[in-house]
Amino acid sequence: MLNTIIEASKNFCIHQIRLPYELHDNVTQMRTVIAYIDIEEISGTKHRVYIGATPSFAQRISTLLLEEDESDEETLIDMTLETANLIIGSAKVLASQNSSGSYNMSTPHFEKIDIFDFKYDRVKVLKIEDDEMIIAIKEL
Repeated sequence: MLNTIIEASKNFCIHQIRLPYELHDNVTQMRTVIAYIDIEEISGTKHRVYIGATPSFAQRISTLLLEEDESDEETLIDMTLETANLIIGSAKVLASQNSSGSYNMSTPHFEKIDIFDFKYDRVKVLKIEDDEMIIAIKEL
């Protein structure tokens, strides 16, 4: 499942942000805007997908979608929630088109602005210049 979400995240970087990105496994201890979406596979397996964006990554999205150069904290939270929704929604479409199957997803929820200190099963970090977005998944 994480592979499908990573593919959707790459597509988000390519088609929305339109800048080159790096993909790595190192979660840095930076201040991060963190949201999550719970998903349930057709088999009944439940996961929580965390999307954590550095404030500069969330600002990049705000500039792209809202044309705001200096967003307040509430807007950065909204941009992280919207990013989570777009990526997981895209992953749902990708999953339904291949053998990884379909799933149901909840609405995104804001967790906190702090270091990313959640337990997870798998994680990837997308980096665009100095901005990072953490994508982590945990079976519930």
